[in-house]
Parts: sequence; C-alpha cells; structure tokens
Amino acid sequence: MAEAMRLTCLACGQANKVPSDKLAAGPKCGICGAGLMAGKVAEIDPATLAKAERDDVPLLVDFWAPWCGPCRQMAPQFQSASETLAGQVRLAKIDTQAHPGAAQRHRIQGIPAFILFRKGREVARAAGARSANELVDFVRGKLGARA
Repeated sequence: MAEAMRLTCLACGQANKVPSDKLAAGPKCGICGAGLMAGKVAEIDPATLAKAERDDVPLLVDFWAPWCGPCRQMAPQFQSASETLAGQVRLAKIDTQAHPGAAQRHRIQGIPAFILFRKGREVARAAGARSANELVDFVRGKLGARA
C-alpha cells in the first residue's frame, strides 16, 4: 500500500491525505475540489502557509509585494517553474505588503525572496529575481533527485 502524503489545499487550507502513487493523477481537495498538485502558483495567506509548510510534498514560497518591480517582472518565471516542477513541488506566493507578519515570521529582509519548505523545515532560501530555469535548478539542487 502506498504511503499517505499530507497535502494542504492551497485554495481553502484544508489538510488532505493522498496516496503517494496518486500524486501524479491530479488529486483534488476533499472539501473544495481544487487541484492539490495543479502545477499553478497559488496566492496564499499566512494561515495556509503555516499548514502547507509542514506538508510531505515540498513547497517553494515566493515572498513578494505589488510595489516591487523585480517581483512583478519575475511572476511569469515563477509560474513557468511551477509548470516544470508540477507533480514534484508546489509553488505559492505570499504578499508581504498585505501580510507583513509572514515576512517577519520568516525573517525576510529583501524581496523577492524564496523559501523551500519540506515537512515543517526550511530546506533552503534564496533572494533576488531569477529565471524559471534558475528556480528549477535551485529546487532540484536542494532536494536532490526527488524533484
């Protein structure tokens, strides 16, 4: 029997259990029906982040703000990285202007900033605008062959 993986729905914040062998099959949230491994960047709030950073599937979070030019310029790159990493790593964004407490909690000193989480631990962080390929290489380099 496949191991059950914990996945927080990035749309509604509900915890879900998904068999590891079903991650690539497009699992959906049992509450709201949103795709759990959709390959799309999700805009999340601090409560959802606090749950999702403990998930079994790695989560790369972009800390950004609407007034930040480099943040806005790299948004398409972040989405492209999400599509490349679909089924392996989930990507989410949190607006530090709307949620300054999240930036403080994670000691964000400059944006854009990226933190890679897995099972409740910060695996790695990076700052500054990057291309989609650089983000994918960053994630794969920190997670090894799993991503």
